[in-house]
Amino acid sequence: MDLERPDPPMIRNPPYPESLKTRKEIGKKFNYLLDMDVIEKIGHNEIVEVTRPPLITWNDGKSRWCEDFGVLHNYTKADRYPIPRIPHALDKLAKAKYIPKMDFMEVFRQNGIKPNSMKLLGAICQMGISYYTRMLFGIKNSTAQLKRMINTIFQEEILEVWI
Repeated sequence: MDLERPDPPMIRNPPYPESLKTRKEIGKKFNYLLDMDVIEKIGHNEIVEVTRPPLITWNDGKSRWCEDFGVLHNYTKADRYPIPRIPHALDKLAKAKYIPKMDFMEVFRQNGIKPNSMKLLGAICQMGISYYTRMLFGIKNSTAQLKRMINTIFQEEILEVWI
């Protein structure tokens, strides 16, 4: 994945204040992403865009590390690859006998990010500063990139049946 944008001011924010419980959970998520080679820890003086990933906790106690790249979206050049519209997808599923379910959260991480784009995808927390080395859910163009990847890999299957 390659992100293109003009030269707006750099985004640099300090980490969010966290409770001890939240800090431990962020540490687990941070180490998991490091172990999976999804993020790479960097030095504090490197020139990199930095966002603060808040930890979102659901009622069942599970949590997810979310990234806020909203400011980056304003400056990112859009990828116009066609993605399916939800109403069209639902129309095609209306008479389906079986409806398979796929969790695409980990699928996003199968696509690498070009080195020049990594510096735009920095995250800061109490564990340090890191940047993403793999595509992540929620950044502009990630959905188009995923759709392109699916169309490439499942080209023959898509011709036979709608996925």
